[in-house]
Amino acid sequence: MKYMKLGTRPDTFYTEEATRTVTSDAPTDLILRINNINYHLHKFSLLPKCGLLQQLCPTDDGETTIDLHDIPGGEEAFELCAKYCYGITINFSAYNFLPAFCAAKFLRMTEAVEKGNFVLKLEAFFHSCILEGWKDSIITLQTTNKLPEWSESLGITRVCIDSIVQKILTPPPKVTWSYTYTRPGYDKKNRQSVPRDWWTEDISDLDIDLFCFIIIAVRSTNMLPSQLIGEALHVYASRWLPDPTKTRTIGSTASQPEEITVKNQRILEAIVSMIPAERGSLSINFLLRLLSLANCLGSSPLTKTELVRRSSQQLDEAKVGDLLFPSYSTSDQHFYDMELVRSVLESFWVLWRRQPPGSSEKGESTRSVRKVGKLIDSYLQVISKDVKMPVSKVVSLAECLPDIARPLHDDLYKAINIYLKEHPDLSKTDKKFLCRILDCQKLSPDVRAHAVKNERLPLRTVVQVLFFDQEKSTRGATTPHSLASHNTTTRGKETHAAREDQGKPKLSPEVRLPRADDPTISVAEASTKDHPRTMQPDMKLPKELERKLAMREIEEGVESSEKAKDVATEERSRSRSMLDPHKIGKRTGKSDCGHNKGRER
Repeated sequence: MKYMKLGTRPDTFYTEEATRTVTSDAPTDLILRINNINYHLHKFSLLPKCGLLQQLCPTDDGETTIDLHDIPGGEEAFELCAKYCYGITINFSAYNFLPAFCAAKFLRMTEAVEKGNFVLKLEAFFHSCILEGWKDSIITLQTTNKLPEWSESLGITRVCIDSIVQKILTPPPKVTWSYTYTRPGYDKKNRQSVPRDWWTEDISDLDIDLFCFIIIAVRSTNMLPSQLIGEALHVYASRWLPDPTKTRTIGSTASQPEEITVKNQRILEAIVSMIPAERGSLSINFLLRLLSLANCLGSSPLTKTELVRRSSQQLDEAKVGDLLFPSYSTSDQHFYDMELVRSVLESFWVLWRRQPPGSSEKGESTRSVRKVGKLIDSYLQVISKDVKMPVSKVVSLAECLPDIARPLHDDLYKAINIYLKEHPDLSKTDKKFLCRILDCQKLSPDVRAHAVKNERLPLRTVVQVLFFDQEKSTRGATTPHSLASHNTTTRGKETHAAREDQGKPKLSPEVRLPRADDPTISVAEASTKDHPRTMQPDMKLPKELERKLAMREIEEGVESSEKAKDVATEERSRSRSMLDPHKIGKRTGKSDCGHNKGRER
């Protein structure tokens, strides 16, 4: 920081009650009243340098009293000017330059009154020292908040902004001034190159209005990438706004004064208004934090809508931790803010559906959709651990995903299993309501094996898993793999497919199981119409599965007699033998022989 020293005499000002005077052999003849302080001074020291006092003082030699209540900077700024008139030593820096300069202008301490006057010296210091320095320009700009009208009329604000913007646009290799950079892991001593965002921390000291002036001026030049602008917004928000992940009551009027909440709202809305239009200028983590904070502070609907739209554009880049924010709604007993995630997810689907069907971006879009599907299922696994989480909230969020987002339901099954484990007192109705979102056909073999033994699942869900598991096992056992080893022609492949179809189990004509790759079923139908993920009520089960159904019903308390207990024990042993892979292989092998004999006849 640069300094300027003026005067050589020691400071002889002193206070006596509410009076400030100066030690001198000559009696005082000039009384200047500023706010609540009276200055008893001498005309011969002040009048030669102050054009205003020359105009206000009469020509006689008597004592004169003048009111200067409207002097900019108050009594402190006036005293600097008075000490200059007395030749007392004073030091100037970026902190006290502006009030002294405005007061000197007010008192007309210009060249027209005396050559080499106070205003000239201060202007020289401003242009040669303050504007040449990086931090000096920022400090001086910050002091303009105390005298905004004078700073604007004298051009101090505009000149400081121009100087700061010019330095921000300087290529990093040419940066020679000191700056503040305290990023974690950055070692300034061992780094010779200047980081591209070297300027972001220093300008975060500014008031939000001045910060906006800087950012708008920088953006208007189109010389810096949008990521740098976004980084500056990130640094400023981290400096002045509370962290929404730290506490659940940061926006409560009971926890902080209303003026602080209003100030935070103003800062947040200003930051949102300056977010560059380019995607990726801000990280998805930061966008979601701003959205959570907007909900907490009660920001305007326009601000929330903009943040939801911005967040949905980058939702596929998010991680589970980016979605975990506390709920600020007084009506919510659960911890996590699911409405935030739901609003962003719904906006994501709106943007995705707007893409034309034949768009070249559809392939990338499908990958993006599936990433979002896996993200939401992982999020469901986390929130399912909340013991106060209502089952309706989990089901509602899970159903927001269309079928294309979930090629497999393994992660969804994990979320359901976690919820059932953390909510052991869940009613049978709620269990069925929760498990109806699960498509047993989209479970991997390992997950199906786990589900069959899962005592937490409703009976109907287990039966569905058993049914589809047996159907896939039968389909795999009846496929003639020997043909694939030597038939490489197209005709051979067609024969293989035909035999495979013949080996499939036949269902009744009125029942057709939906396939995940069936083009006749649209996404909307697959997700909302009749719930084809579950078995239809009139679907006929094999005898083995019907016996398992009876066994599980007995276990759940349909019958309570001793005979029922014996049946349950017997059926458990039957289920274990049937699920044994070696015995299943033998049974399916016999089934193959039956089919082959039928074809030979």
